[in-house]
Amino acid sequence: SNHSTTIINYFEERLTNASAESFNAKIKAFRSQLRGVADLKFFMFRLARLYA
Repeated sequence: SNHSTTIINYFEERLTNASAESFNAKIKAFRSQLRGVADLKFFMFRLARLYA
């Protein structure tokens, strides 16, 4: 299964998805601060400026 592949990757390669999960959490917090900004272009601009 996919879960066992993830576990094996960790022990063989020391790979995790922690950085991706951290970035996803930052995006979620950022979205909650903006509270539904309708301008996608502005959203992407702010996201890039803060986390790039």
